[in-house]
Amino acid sequence: MSPSSDHPPGHKPFSKTRPIPGLSAFAAPGLKKADKPQTFIKIFRWRLPAGQTQQPKTVEVAGTFTKWQKVPLRLDAAQNAWQVTLADIPCNRTHHYMLLVDGQPVKDTHADGMAIPRTAQETQFALTTERGPRVFILFAQAK
Repeated sequence: MSPSSDHPPGHKPFSKTRPIPGLSAFAAPGLKKADKPQTFIKIFRWRLPAGQTQQPKTVEVAGTFTKWQKVPLRLDAAQNAWQVTLADIPCNRTHHYMLLVDGQPVKDTHADGMAIPRTAQETQFALTTERGPRVFILFAQAK
């Protein structure tokens, strides 16, 4: 299999942990460990639903930890999954997020739970459910 056949056109190979834009300031030199806010790393992963064979053009995650900016997931051909690892997610708070496939919200089987959208950004990415619009919850606990 050629390297270009592992990834849809315009997609780069899977990358390792990426810091969230704007949060790298927390790692400023000179701060003592106790002065740095506690953060954690989260892997976001999405696979095609059973029976579906056509890979999407884009898979993205957007949430409170990215200030609702979309972060692309990369197709990892070895695991047959789209994924991204995000670092520097603040601990000790609940984060809301959505997974978007070709721009449309999709279910995340790894979500901690669901919540009613609270802001315009959350409403924009809300998933329609029997109980009304919902966004996913990520509980960020300290290590």
